[in-house]
Amino acid sequence: MAIGGDGQVTLGTQVMKADAVKIRRLLDGQVIVGFAGSAADGFALLERFEGKLKDYPNNVPRAATELAKLWRTDRMLRRLEAVLVVVDARHSLLLTGSGDVIQPTDGILATGSGGGYALAAARALVQHSTLSASEVVRESLAIAAGIDIYTNGNLTVEELPCQTSNKS
Repeated sequence: MAIGGDGQVTLGTQVMKADAVKIRRLLDGQVIVGFAGSAADGFALLERFEGKLKDYPNNVPRAATELAKLWRTDRMLRRLEAVLVVVDARHSLLLTGSGDVIQPTDGILATGSGGGYALAAARALVQHSTLSASEVVRESLAIAAGIDIYTNGNLTVEELPCQTSNKS
């Protein structure tokens, strides 16, 4: 399993930071979470998710579902504008403020302004190459950075051993 993010933070049409790290390891490195959207909102959600992981340490889907329920129903959290991507050794999940907890069939997820480009590139690379999961992530994000003006090539990629049959 691999997850990656670019380093660009924009405010409107201006690049405010080029070397942000949008990926965090949680639960003693067993879970990796990335976010897109508002940085402050992403960090607030990461903290809440970490709390849910402590409540359900061996059940990432349950922790994600509990966060999604809280996110959707809590008056303050409802206003947060971010999306989380969560991976552990067995699961790839996308969490949204609408209450979505999505586990894709192929295990490949992307979010953010360049997410569609990265997703298409990752699916093609998995189908037509023998690249490792981290190489797929790096190449996919590099392709997205070459197309999307809100995505840069300053990448952070983290890996976990995979316990499923999906490549990334």
